[in-house]
Amino acid sequence: MPPFPMPDAHPITDADLADLVQRMDEAAKAFIKGDIDHYLSMFDHADDYTLMSPTGGPTVRGFDFSEEYLESIRTFFTAGEATLEVDQTYVSGDLAVLVAVERQRGVVGGTPEQDWSLRVTLVFRKVGDGWALVHRHADGLVHPIPFSHLGELARGLEA
Repeated sequence: MPPFPMPDAHPITDADLADLVQRMDEAAKAFIKGDIDHYLSMFDHADDYTLMSPTGGPTVRGFDFSEEYLESIRTFFTAGEATLEVDQTYVSGDLAVLVAVERQRGVVGGTPEQDWSLRVTLVFRKVGDGWALVHRHADGLVHPIPFSHLGELARGLEA
C-alpha cells in the first residue's frame, strides 16, 4: 500500500466546492431560524458523524433524527440571519473541509436578539452528487477573550 491515499477517481472540483459552500451558507440561514427540515435537505449526516458542540461537553456521535429532537431545534432557534464566511478550504480524496465563521444574529433559546456567530470547522464526504457531513466543530470564540476567561471556560461551570 502506498504511503499516501490514492487520488480519487472523481476528484472534488472547484464547482463541487462552490456548491458545498453555497449549500452550507443556505443551511446556516435555515438553522438559525429553526428550519431544521430545510437544513437537513441541504446535505446528509454521515453514519459516522461527530459533533463538538459550541456549548462544550463530550463529542456527540451520530445525528439525532428523532421528532422530539427536531422539534426542540424548531422551538429553540426562532428567528435570525446568518452568512457563512469561509476562511479556508481543504480537499483530499472524497473529503472537503471548510474553516469558516457562521456570522449569525438572532433569537436563540428565548434570549433577546444578539450576535450568535460561531467559528466552525466542517468536514464533508462527497457521496455521488451530494454531500454527507462527517464532522462539525463549533465554538463561540469569534471575538477575542482574555486568557483568564479561557481558563474559566476550560474548568467548566462549578457547582
